[in-house]
Amino acid sequence: MDNELNAPQLKAVNQLDGAILIIAGAGSGKTRVITCRIAHMLEKGIPQSAILALTFTNKAAREMESRVKEMTGKKLTSLTVSTFHAFGVKILREEIEILGYRKNFSIYDSTDRCELIKESLRECKLYGEKTNLKKMEALFSNVKIGRYKWGRATETGANIADNVWEKAYDEYQNSLKVYNALDFDDLLTLPINLFENHPEILEKYRRRYRYILVDEFQDTSLVQYRLLRLLADPEGGKSNICVVGDDDQSIYSWRGANYENLILFEKDFPDLLEIKLEQNYRSTTTILDAANGLISHNTNRKGKTLWSGNGEGKPIELSYPEDESAEAAFIAETIKKLRFAEDRGYDDFGVLLRTNNQFDCIEEAFLAANIPYRISGGFSFFERKEIRDVLSYLRVIANHDDDVNLLRIINTPRRGIGKAGIRNAAEAAKKNHSSLYDALYRISLAKHPELIKELGREHGGIDEFIELIQSSRDEFFGAGELSKKVRNLVDKIDYWGYLLNEHGRDEKKVNWKYANIKYLIEMIENWENDPDVFDKGLYAYLNRISLLTRTDGEEERSDASTKNRGKVNLMTIHAAKGLEFPVVFIAGAEEGIIPHERSLEDENSSLSNDPIEEERRLFYVAITRARDKLYITSCQKRNRRESSSDRRPSPFLSEIPPELIKCLDKEEEPAMDAETFFKTMRERFAK
Repeated sequence: MDNELNAPQLKAVNQLDGAILIIAGAGSGKTRVITCRIAHMLEKGIPQSAILALTFTNKAAREMESRVKEMTGKKLTSLTVSTFHAFGVKILREEIEILGYRKNFSIYDSTDRCELIKESLRECKLYGEKTNLKKMEALFSNVKIGRYKWGRATETGANIADNVWEKAYDEYQNSLKVYNALDFDDLLTLPINLFENHPEILEKYRRRYRYILVDEFQDTSLVQYRLLRLLADPEGGKSNICVVGDDDQSIYSWRGANYENLILFEKDFPDLLEIKLEQNYRSTTTILDAANGLISHNTNRKGKTLWSGNGEGKPIELSYPEDESAEAAFIAETIKKLRFAEDRGYDDFGVLLRTNNQFDCIEEAFLAANIPYRISGGFSFFERKEIRDVLSYLRVIANHDDDVNLLRIINTPRRGIGKAGIRNAAEAAKKNHSSLYDALYRISLAKHPELIKELGREHGGIDEFIELIQSSRDEFFGAGELSKKVRNLVDKIDYWGYLLNEHGRDEKKVNWKYANIKYLIEMIENWENDPDVFDKGLYAYLNRISLLTRTDGEEERSDASTKNRGKVNLMTIHAAKGLEFPVVFIAGAEEGIIPHERSLEDENSSLSNDPIEEERRLFYVAITRARDKLYITSCQKRNRRESSSDRRPSPFLSEIPPELIKCLDKEEEPAMDAETFFKTMRERFAK
C-alpha cells in the first residue's frame, strides 16, 4: 500500500491520532486515501466498532465499505460507514424513547411531509388554493435546522421567517409526534437534542466512536457540523477526527452546505494537522493550469495549486457559436468526429450544462445525429409529462396493444372513464387473452353487453377513445408529413383545453407546457427535413426515440473492441461532481448562465457565501472533470421559444490564462490567439 501513495497521501493515511484536516484537490486520490486510512486503522488493531466514517450518499458509503473490504480481506461486521442521516437513524433507533417517541417511528418523505404541512395549515385556517406547499416545506425546514428565526415580515434581514406561519409550524411539530413520525431534518436535529440534553448518552457515543472520518467535508451543513463537534469533543483534548474536503469544490450552499465549516473546524481544533493533496492524477497540465488560474480569483479559499504528471496535453478549445442550435450541432459533430478519429466510446464524453433549459437543443442534436445519451441531474425533454402524453398517443396509434401507454392516455384529457370501467375491461382482456385495447374495442362494438350495463355513462367515453385511435391510425399511416399529423392530433384531443383545466390558475405553466409540445413538433419537422432520413414514418420516428433515450438501468458494456459502447453523459455540472471523462464539453459559458443570474440575485442562497465565488467554484468543478480534452462554448445569442437575446461571454472565461486556449471562430480565420479573440469578443458584445 505504501508504494502506491505519494508522500502527502501516506502522511494522511499514517497519522491516526488527533485532529486532521486533509485539503484534497480535484482528482488527487481522495477516495483512495480515505479507504487506505480505514484499512490502516484496522491493521493497527483499532476495533471496527470504534470507527465512524460519514459521507453524503448511500452509493459513496457502499463504495467506501466495499473498497475497505477488498483491501483488508476482512468481514466488516461492526464498521459504521454511512450517510449523516443514516447515522442519525441509527442513534434514534436506540435512544428515541427518551424524547417521548416509540422506537417504531416512521420517516416521512417529501410527499408525506407536504401532506402533513397542508393538514396543519388547514387546522390553523391558513391554507388556501394558492398556498405553495414546497415553499412552506422549505420554510419549515429552515426554521427547524436553525437557518431562519421567526419574526415579523417587516423586519430586515435575510433569515427571518414570517411568524404568521409559526402557529402552523407548531401544529406540524405536534402532529409529527402524535403520529410517531420524523421528517428528514429530525434525523439530524433530534440526535443533537439528545446529545445536548442528555450528557450520559453523548458520553456513551463518544466512548464508542473514538475515530471519526468525514468525506466531502466542504458539503456539510451547520447542523451536521454541530453534530460532529458534539461527538468529537474538542474541549476534551483527545479528538481523533479526520475531515477530508476541498473548499474550491463547495457548490451546494443552496441545500444548506456551509464551506466555512473548514474555518470553524480550524477554530475548534487549533492543534490540528493540515495536509494538502495537490497532485492531480486525472487531468493534463493545461486543464489544471486553467482551473488554477480561474479559482485563484476567489478570495475566500485555502491556497493550493494542483499539478499533474500527465503531460501538457491539448489546448482548451473555445468557440462562440451563433446560437444554441449551432452550439448543439457543434457538440454533436465533434463527438462523432472524435469517436472515429480517436476510437473513443460514447461514454468517454461528458457534456456539462448549468441549467435544465439547456437540455432541449442538445437532446435534439443528439437524436438527429443518432448519438445515444443518458441524462443525470436534469430533466430530459422527453420525460416531461406533456411530451410523454403526446408520445404515448403516438405509440398507441402505432401499436394499440401497448397497454402501458394506453393507460397513460385513456383519460388524458378526461373522458369520464373511471377505474371501474378500466378494471372491467382489464378483466375481459385477461379472460380473452387479449390486450386492453382489444377489450375496449369489443365493448365499444357492444360485444360485451353485460359490461356495457355496468359501465353506464363510461361507455360513451370508451366509444370516443376508440374512434379517436382508429381515425388517427388511418391518418398517420396515410400520405402527408408526420409533424403536421402530430399537430392535428394535439388539436383534435384539445390538449390546450386539458392544460387549462389542469393548470388554469397558473397561466405561465400552461403556456410553458404547450410551448414544449410545439417544440416537439418542430423537432419532428427538423427530422423530416433531414436529407439523410429516408424512412419518415411514425414507426421510424418512435423507434429512433426509444433507442436513443432508453434508460433501462442496465449496466453499460464497455467492450473496447466496439466503437458503439456506452452513451454520452449529458448532465448538470452539479451532477458531474465526483465524476471524470476523457473529453468534456462545457456548454453555455455565458453571462447569466455561468454565473447564473438567479444565483446572483438570490439573497438567501447562502448564509455567508459570496454567490459569485460559488458560481466560480462551479465552473472550476466543470473544468476539472476533464482528463484529456476540454471544449467550451459560448453562444452569441439564444432563442427561447419565441424570443431572442444577445449574449455576452462569461466573465470567467477571461480569468483562464489566454495562452491555454485555442479560439475557434468561423468568421475569423485563421484562428486568432486567445488574448486578441477575447478583446474582439468583448468589443462585439459591449455594443
